[in-house]
Amino acid sequence: MPHVLVLVDHDGERVHKSTYELLAAARRLGDPAAVVAGTPGTAARLKESLARHGATCVYAVESDEADEFLATPLVDALELAAGVASPMAVLVSATTDGKEVAGRLAARLDAGLLIDAVDLDSSGAVTQIVFGGSWTVRSEVTHGLPVIAVRPGAFEAEEHPVEAEDRKLAPPPVDQAASARVIERRAVLAGGRPALTEATVVVSGGRGVAGADGFTLVEELADVLRGAVGASRAAVDAGYYPHQYQVGQTGKTVSPQLYIALGISGAIQHLAGMQTSKTIVAVNKDPEAPVLALADYGVVGDLFEVAPQLTRELAARR
Repeated sequence: MPHVLVLVDHDGERVHKSTYELLAAARRLGDPAAVVAGTPGTAARLKESLARHGATCVYAVESDEADEFLATPLVDALELAAGVASPMAVLVSATTDGKEVAGRLAARLDAGLLIDAVDLDSSGAVTQIVFGGSWTVRSEVTHGLPVIAVRPGAFEAEEHPVEAEDRKLAPPPVDQAASARVIERRAVLAGGRPALTEATVVVSGGRGVAGADGFTLVEELADVLRGAVGASRAAVDAGYYPHQYQVGQTGKTVSPQLYIALGISGAIQHLAGMQTSKTIVAVNKDPEAPVLALADYGVVGDLFEVAPQLTRELAARR
């Protein structure tokens, strides 16, 4: 079967969950082949986990300068692997960085580009959420190689052990004059909770939380569910919670098994970032709040009464 290239999202030591989801999606089209861009030795460290999740081939595109530039080494790696493999498609995660990589790769290869796919069938047609979540459409590439950016959480990560072939490719020197260089890195304090885009449970607070102190209720509920904490744009703009936790069109896109919205009215900007969650629970005192129309389970009530009761009940059942 033809290869389907998957760009590996990693931190040098660990493969991110979104990559395993891409490998599962790639199996619908052909043989998943992982493309690892990084410093020398990175692919060797990641190969076992990639093979365990179905990667039949691992393309190692490594250089000492791979971590010194934004996007360009990733685009170079995919372009190089595509030239060698003649793949059926290229899949990347639809993160902020992933979308940039996908767009630049499509431009280089004169390929078709599909952004924010939430489903994919064996014919290569994808389902997309577009116009801020207002429309769901089916699309397919009619010219060139399909480059598809898949929304994190849209597919279930599955173990599918195989023997992975090693392929080492030598990347070209980075064009420094046309590339953004990384001059400093600062670690984000993540605490003990799972990453927002990788969590199976997300509890988010909105303007109705009424202040930074109110997010304690959100955090307590998230912790009892071993989930991540999110926030609406209104809550972030009001200074209730840091921007890195914003869910929505201008924040992070999530698709957990369970999404709980506390005091979030449901502006389309927010719904665009979470509406593909498998189960949505909303608590809002306004019975006309748009989020209640989207929710699988809606509670019309005061979140300051409902959330603590829910937290206590869940804690008692653990």
